[in-house]
Amino acid sequence: MSALSLRLTNPQLRWAILAVVAGIGIALLPLPVALAVAAVIVIAFACVVDYSAALLVLFTAAPLKALIETEVPGALNWGLDIGQMLFLAVTVLWIGQRILRRDRFIFAWSPTLVPIIIVIVSAGFSVWTTLSYQRTIKELVIWVAIAVMCALVTSHARRNASRYALAGMVAALLIGGCVQSLIGLYEFLGGSGAAHLWILDYRFFRAFGSFGQPNPFGGYMGLLLALCVGVSSEIIKDFFIQIRFKYQQDHSLPSEATRRGHIGDKKSMMLKSSSLAILILAATGILALGLGISWSRGAWVGFAAALVVMLILYPRRRAIGIGLAALLIGGGALAVVTGIAPPSIIQRFSDFTQDLTGFGDVRGQVISDANYAVLERFAHWQAAIWMAEDSPYTGIGFGAYEVAYPKYELMNWTFALGHAHNYYLNMLAETGLIGLIGYVAAWGMILLLSLRALDRSTGWRRGLALGLLGVWTHLLVHSLFDKLYVNNLFLHIGAMLGLIGALLPPYDDKGAASIAQQAQNNREG
Repeated sequence: MSALSLRLTNPQLRWAILAVVAGIGIALLPLPVALAVAAVIVIAFACVVDYSAALLVLFTAAPLKALIETEVPGALNWGLDIGQMLFLAVTVLWIGQRILRRDRFIFAWSPTLVPIIIVIVSAGFSVWTTLSYQRTIKELVIWVAIAVMCALVTSHARRNASRYALAGMVAALLIGGCVQSLIGLYEFLGGSGAAHLWILDYRFFRAFGSFGQPNPFGGYMGLLLALCVGVSSEIIKDFFIQIRFKYQQDHSLPSEATRRGHIGDKKSMMLKSSSLAILILAATGILALGLGISWSRGAWVGFAAALVVMLILYPRRRAIGIGLAALLIGGGALAVVTGIAPPSIIQRFSDFTQDLTGFGDVRGQVISDANYAVLERFAHWQAAIWMAEDSPYTGIGFGAYEVAYPKYELMNWTFALGHAHNYYLNMLAETGLIGLIGYVAAWGMILLLSLRALDRSTGWRRGLALGLLGVWTHLLVHSLFDKLYVNNLFLHIGAMLGLIGALLPPYDDKGAASIAQQAQNNREG
């Protein structure tokens, strides 16, 4: 009996018994169900073994919220959507692993939590004047989830103090974006069939991924494309540096035998470097394709602003960066003037200038197919301003724009779009001056922290910091025309905020060994 007990306590034997039981159970199920169960088991096992796999599942599946609610009967009655369920799962998984391993800390502190707390507190004042407690609490919970996501990513990066943990989380974000871009490509080529999304002389459709709308989809593509461009800039640079000095280093070695061994090592390194460069370039191309076929002017302008900022900040000498940005802007202007740029793109941007310069009272204006989209946006901006006039300091309640809209709606614009299509006006209407000032101050702090990470990072980590600055630029500019905290995209934003915490000193490559030792001491303690 004691021998049997000893065998049952053997971990390998327990896993073998579990595998046999699972195999028998799967064999008794119908084939489609068996395949689904097997896939879930494999994914769950991968998530337990490597936490980056859990984040990959979250970042890939969370944007499916709108698609599932539209296509799956009864999905709206689940209580929690797919992204919320997975977010709770990865949070519980992280906490459970920390408890089982007896770590002294569960969540690591990150300086990026401070601006998030500022947003929560400043917007929280709107509880006193809200028109819908349910919606306000829901919106505040979203920002709490952003804080938790930020802490999770920072904690994972610090506990696993190696470049691979950080790279794994970045890869998870980019893979999720590439999946959405491929879905958008299918829609662009005719998969959506939505008549109101015809573009380019009725030959293609605007892509919207699983977001249901092209504009937030384009915003998602632009955010991740900025991140990808930043990371790829350093990876590609390192690749070309290796090519440049490869043969010089080979011929400087003292003996033929040493030279051969060194060349073999260099070939292995070059293979890894070239493979990584090809992968990051492929991801950049896929995300750029998704941004283009979204046909979203706000997303295009947001990414253009992000690209200018990244060009300015990429060189160590800012004067060179300003010159590069000026060259890009001048080249774009020249392409428009000379007619090199596609006419459809020029027309799209010329319409966009009307959004920037033509805002005014839309009451009494004649509505046509040409100006409908612009006037609709202006009507919602105007309603937001009237809401702010009625409650200038604390607003009508965080998240309560749609509830309040019937009171402020304009004639001919009775359908509420859910938000003001300008997040700053949206914050002013919902949270008043207190909330708007807190929101702007928070993003000012985030930009300063990101600049600090950029100045103190080297190698591909510097590229990551550069990409994150591009992400924030895109978000802040695109927010002039849309709300991007939708369809669980706030989870991705929270994760990228966590990456800033992971980059800040002393959490860099030089301090990796000391951090790993500290983590080991925590586990032993």
